[in-house]
Amino acid sequence: MPMNLSSLSEARHVVGICGGAVGGSEAAALVAKTGSIAVVFEQNMRPYGKIEDGLPRWHSKLRNKEYAKIDENLSTPGVVFVPGTQLGKDLSFSTLSNGIGLSVLILAHGAWRDRSLPIKGVDRFVGNGLSYQNPFVYWFNHYEESGFAGEDFPIHDDAIVIGGGLASIDVCKILNLELYARALEDRGVAVDIEQMEVRGIPRTLEAHGFTPDDLKIRGCTLFYRRGKEDMPLENITNPTAQRLEKIKGTRVKIMDKVIRKYLVRFQPNAIPVEAIDKNGALIGFVFQRTEIIGGRVLRLENTEFEARSQQVISSIGSTPVPIEGVSMKGELYQWQNREEGRLVEGVYGLGNVLTGKGNILESRRNSKQITPNVIEQVLASPKIPLDGIAEIMRLIQARWDAVGYGGSYADWITAKRTAS
Repeated sequence: MPMNLSSLSEARHVVGICGGAVGGSEAAALVAKTGSIAVVFEQNMRPYGKIEDGLPRWHSKLRNKEYAKIDENLSTPGVVFVPGTQLGKDLSFSTLSNGIGLSVLILAHGAWRDRSLPIKGVDRFVGNGLSYQNPFVYWFNHYEESGFAGEDFPIHDDAIVIGGGLASIDVCKILNLELYARALEDRGVAVDIEQMEVRGIPRTLEAHGFTPDDLKIRGCTLFYRRGKEDMPLENITNPTAQRLEKIKGTRVKIMDKVIRKYLVRFQPNAIPVEAIDKNGALIGFVFQRTEIIGGRVLRLENTEFEARSQQVISSIGSTPVPIEGVSMKGELYQWQNREEGRLVEGVYGLGNVLTGKGNILESRRNSKQITPNVIEQVLASPKIPLDGIAEIMRLIQARWDAVGYGGSYADWITAKRTAS
């Protein structure tokens, strides 16, 4: 049923939440169950965040499971959904943090800004030899959709990927799956990339009478500043020495499987130190070998070597998007108290925007840890007067009108899924 905003007139505590994906939807449901109103300002038309646009499309089972959980949370009575509303663009931080009298503001809008490669001036090559992970994965997930008008990414053989985590492995898989699928298509063989991801490239080729050597594809190379055993592929908080050794072994096995199953090449202990520029285009990097001493990455002198490619994709992590009015400490928000998720008085953060881990389970866990403490602050705060509630209602209605949202979350999501 569409929500009648007049029902908010009985509310006395209203919590604004920026971001409706894993962490934000979890917080919204918890807030609403206390009898308060949770207003979820979602920057996209759908609330699924990196579940939809950060996970490659072959994660369909996980995606559908998380979609269902987010939908359940945002359908909780007392949750008001406001799509197409980006913090810092459609609504200012000052408006939501103190301008309209919300009881509390929670930032749960994730980390969408790719961390820049730490090489001076390298971002001048973006779109001219250099790409970043987030727009690349978004392209892969959506380019087959009718009406897709986003950024296009050509696929080149022998690409360079710089990273080391699960996201960088996904980038490598996309590159090689696309390369081999296109090579087979050129030979009259149509394959489904999602099925190829399940079976692996060698088995898919074998089923059609080919070997990797037949197609003469080199595939991409992942460059990582540490070794396989240090890759953040499986983590646990405060492991014992024995457990840590087991984790290292698991990481090596995971990466070895990626190399075998998706024909990814791997260069450990290599860090880019200088861009190679040809007529204003990036054609590779000078790399330097590293050594890990006491957990620190140290560059080794006189170990430089070049790696050249038409395509370089950086996948070294994501950070929160800078927002006017939010203090920064380097590339992160300047939290007053990270354990409590407090940014400033009356403003909190949770999920990826706070932890920076980009992990589904961690984001949900963090939301469940932070939100109850925020709710305590909300319930202890003064009740919002009726004229304040009316102002909040007017802002919500204005945003609904701007995007054409009729107040029914279920109807909206069904329509958006049908259109995609």
